[in-house]
Amino acid sequence: MSDFWKYIKNIFKAAEESSPNQPVIHELIIRTDEEQKDYDYWKETLVRRRLCDWLNQQYAIHKVLPNDTDEGLSFLNTPSSKGFAIHFHQTQYSKRDAVHFMDYLKERVLSLNYRTQISDARVFNRANWVEAIQRHYLKPRINFEEGKKTNQKFGNITIELVFRNDTPYQLKFQATTYSDSLYKDASDFSDLMNHL
Repeated sequence: MSDFWKYIKNIFKAAEESSPNQPVIHELIIRTDEEQKDYDYWKETLVRRRLCDWLNQQYAIHKVLPNDTDEGLSFLNTPSSKGFAIHFHQTQYSKRDAVHFMDYLKERVLSLNYRTQISDARVFNRANWVEAIQRHYLKPRINFEEGKKTNQKFGNITIELVFRNDTPYQLKFQATTYSDSLYKDASDFSDLMNHL
């Protein structure tokens, strides 16, 4: 029992020492067998199809009429970064749906010959809420050939799900590319969105 109290004591100590940049908890994401089975079931549900269809439709609208996209979604379009943010706090989707959708996006990116650099979770003690962030950071599998530019595909991809007091707040999906003479130009972000 003393180990348990030591663990609790360490959590409170970490919370006191935490800051906006220093998490209370930082650990790797490891999904249990039960979570994986539930995810496999969820992928076949109407909820997953609706989320994908909504994202696809909103991206098509954004390309033509950027000011007419749903308020539950924002798109990022800068020279080095492209992506989107789903504002889950403005939708009716559950925590389960948000977590599974995050993992679904990761799975879709991995199918493009990407690899997981890290999947981690951090918890921060904010002024008015507890903020938890789950993140998948993915990089393309690269074959370096001397004298040739490297194919960066869509760039490095970050998928980040933010919770406030254990409620899904926002999911951010961001592809960041290199502008470097060592790399070929990145593939078009629209092709990545079509694949998702």
